[in-house]
Amino acid sequence: MIAMAVVIGLLSGLCNYVFRMTIEFFEWAIIEQGLDLFGVSFDHWTWGRLLVFIFPVIGGLLMIFFGIFFPKDLKYGFPRFLEIVNLRGAKLPLRTIFTRGAASAITIGTGGSAGQEGPIAQIGGAVGSQFGQAFRVSGDRLKVLVACGVAGGIAATFNAPIAGVFFATEIVLLSSFELSSFTSIVVASGMSTVVSRALLGNIPAFAVPPYALNNHWELVFYLVLGMLVGVLAPGFIDIHYRIKEAFDRLNMHRLAKPIFGGLLVGIMGIGFPQVFGNGYHFMEGVLHGEGIWYILAALVLMKALATSVTLGSGLPGGLFAPALYIGVVAGGAFGKLLQMVFPTLGISPGAYALVGMGAFLSAATHAPMTAIFLLFEMTASYEVIIPIMLSCVIGTAISRHFKKDSLDTVELSKAGIDLEAGKERNIMKSLRVGEVMVRDPESVPEHMTLGQFADFIATTRHTNFPLVDDEGRLTGIISVQDFLGAVFEKELMDLVVIKELATLDVITVTEDENLDDAMRRIGYRNIEQLPVVDRDDKRRLVGIISRRDMVSAYNRALMSRTLSEDVL
Repeated sequence: MIAMAVVIGLLSGLCNYVFRMTIEFFEWAIIEQGLDLFGVSFDHWTWGRLLVFIFPVIGGLLMIFFGIFFPKDLKYGFPRFLEIVNLRGAKLPLRTIFTRGAASAITIGTGGSAGQEGPIAQIGGAVGSQFGQAFRVSGDRLKVLVACGVAGGIAATFNAPIAGVFFATEIVLLSSFELSSFTSIVVASGMSTVVSRALLGNIPAFAVPPYALNNHWELVFYLVLGMLVGVLAPGFIDIHYRIKEAFDRLNMHRLAKPIFGGLLVGIMGIGFPQVFGNGYHFMEGVLHGEGIWYILAALVLMKALATSVTLGSGLPGGLFAPALYIGVVAGGAFGKLLQMVFPTLGISPGAYALVGMGAFLSAATHAPMTAIFLLFEMTASYEVIIPIMLSCVIGTAISRHFKKDSLDTVELSKAGIDLEAGKERNIMKSLRVGEVMVRDPESVPEHMTLGQFADFIATTRHTNFPLVDDEGRLTGIISVQDFLGAVFEKELMDLVVIKELATLDVITVTEDENLDDAMRRIGYRNIEQLPVVDRDDKRRLVGIISRRDMVSAYNRALMSRTLSEDVL
């Protein structure tokens, strides 16, 4: 595994270099040449800037090729990547290295508001998956090799090998790793960083000024910043997925949506060109204390909208850089306001932008360790540890309170997928009771006598029967065991009704509930069958579902999913 991790790390670092060069090419060809052609600049206002809306539109037009020939790859976002890695055998197709990479480079290089970290993580993961498939490694080892590629891609992007390791283990593997897998991931991350430094130089993703905590009272301000970020992060998640759902409902040809999205982002960029691209250059300026507080505050909303429109319209890209960006401008605006209110404390707005960057990333992704070590590696300062730990922990706790899912798992949860639950439970969650239940079940009237019931069970193969009243409404359930466990004199068999032996406190399910919930209810009382009732009328019987029915449905779904794991 170590030898394979070395090779995967080297290839991931090389892929990162090619990907970055491709982004820079499109940025030069579209944006830089376009600005020269129009004779405008982003640094000052001229009427010619009205033409800059065309840059992201060009990205949408170029996406038509991918929409026609590789439509699945445009929808292959990071949530889908996490699902394949954790639940579908971690078998990633080779073509995504090229299609996903080229399409994302076009989006970012033409001004689309997106990040390069998600795509490079997927590219590195695909490298690891292909390498593992070539050597026919087992499913668990293949998953680790994918994580090696992810760690290598992230480490090379930020020149931060430790952050790459924690990104792979905390976000991709959901912290479910062993020492052997952790060692391989560390090796891959380190080798990828070596390649990146050899090709791009030993420079961090952001040139961060030296961090200093001028006054210990500032720790209180960092706590407040963590609370602010904890509220902003779930707000961004809501905005992002609401806009995405709006684009899904939009009555427009799928190839036209990226063009329309590019147009909207281009219009935003006329007034706020800072939202274009991954925003690395602008973030670096804010980290050095640049910017006006109200402009930075406005960019919190504008970047959230631009990113949501970009990705929601179908333009591929990542959410990691936008999360960093929103954290930077939120922290920068907060620091600027503190500087105005407390001019004698020597507050550095850039320091709050730095901590805000890590805290927002942590709150949005629910990955505090990744954020903490990313900032530590960028600053190489121990002084930043306490403020970033406080802000990350507070921000993540508040964000989790308002939003159970992270930025990467909301889409999966809406589809009934819980990555931490494992493959088995997710299959059960994907199946509905209505798909499996037996309709028109055999029921017995509640006033049936024991003698009549004895004659009845001799003619049926079932062992559990819902009880209904004269109107056919559910009143209880009785099993053959309930009947056999009772001892009555023969003369009483025609006098006692079965309702006296039945269970009247009936556990039920509805058609739209999933099998995982139904199986939990069966296990709660250790029973074999559950009556299925109407969702609006809990006493109207519509069917019955048994443990055997659920197990059979699970086995069929498992076989079907296993056969299709190689297909995206």
